[in-house]
Amino acid sequence: MADAAVLEAILDGLGPVAVAVSGGVDSVTLAALAHRRLGGARATMMHAVSAAVPPEATMRVRELAAREGWRLAVLDAGEFQDPRYRANPADRCFYCKTNLYGRIAGRTGATILSGTNRDDLDDWRPGLEAARRHGVRHPYVEAGIDKAGVRALARTLGLGAVAELPASPCLSSRVETGIAIDPAELAMIHAVETLVGERLRPRTVRCRLRRSGLVVELDADSLAALDEERRATLERAMAAATGGAAVAFAPYRMGSAFLRPALG
Repeated sequence: MADAAVLEAILDGLGPVAVAVSGGVDSVTLAALAHRRLGGARATMMHAVSAAVPPEATMRVRELAAREGWRLAVLDAGEFQDPRYRANPADRCFYCKTNLYGRIAGRTGATILSGTNRDDLDDWRPGLEAARRHGVRHPYVEAGIDKAGVRALARTLGLGAVAELPASPCLSSRVETGIAIDPAELAMIHAVETLVGERLRPRTVRCRLRRSGLVVELDADSLAALDEERRATLERAMAAATGGAAVAFAPYRMGSAFLRPALG
């Protein structure tokens, strides 16, 4: 049986579901399929808004919900009221997801679904433990579907630009482990990434907040094209967003703000 058929069979075998929709390709595609397979009576989409969620992700979810006819609930997961989350430890994602799934479970008795795919299992993800404790199901994982498979499914479902959305973890992932999460700094990070994205059109951009200062990471081609004149122009444009703070540029490294504690 093809992976997509396995996924459909998994969804068909569930009762009412609540899909945690962040606004990225994984969760949006799962939401679209769940709605089309199960209908509004059995599938509810749950989207959390917070300072860590880019506004365009929330807008995307709202627009798709209106277009597709989803039953959508928008909620505050409450992670910013949790001092353990704000302290930004190495397992910050555990506290984020604990708050998220706890709030969803408080709103519905339906089975909670996440957009975790098979590729996500190759990395250390504390949020998966929070999911386990709340009985969250991961249909893509159960069906053996990876990121490429999710994108292929999004195209099959006719979701247009959603299929090509770049990976975009929450804004808190840009803050170096151990630096407290602050909503104002997350807004600054988003403003820098938006500005750089509009000026350079890079394939990948991440604004990292480190103890050493702000670092804008770019894909190799975009970084190579950033000559001295363009860099100076960009730095002047970023000054308003950063309060005049110096910004360094570096090659993009996935998860480079995350400092995992030494073992042993």
